[in-house]
Amino acid sequence: MNFNYSKKDKLKSKKLIERLFTEGKAVTAYPLRLVYLKTEFEDGSQLKTGVSVSKRLHKTAVSRNRIKRLLREAYRLNKPLYFNNSSVSYAFMILYLSKDGTTFDKLNHSMQLLFKKFLAQNESSPKNSDSNTSD
Repeated sequence: MNFNYSKKDKLKSKKLIERLFTEGKAVTAYPLRLVYLKTEFEDGSQLKTGVSVSKRLHKTAVSRNRIKRLLREAYRLNKPLYFNNSSVSYAFMILYLSKDGTTFDKLNHSMQLLFKKFLAQNESSPKNSDSNTSD
């Protein structure tokens, strides 16, 4: 299992982030929201992920940075458990929606629920994408 969250795994492309929010789909497990888009990467990586915390909800940079640090750590620890066997590449943006602060345990649990919802939603998607169904 690879628990790395290296530079090539980080979502940095402004064009891709813009496309992610316009064309992407979302899954929510409060206080987290995962916006994702199926895409191909030039460097061959499977997942590129970014994290975001609203400046409107968390006024100080200290609180935003702490939550982002916890989000990245929860993602790093759970990524191999849910995406090791994935053959499809995705761009992810994980958003923190709550006004309140949080602990690592709460975030880790929410991240696990979020990934379970994502996988449940996408396991049924390939079957539906073959037939002409509209969302």
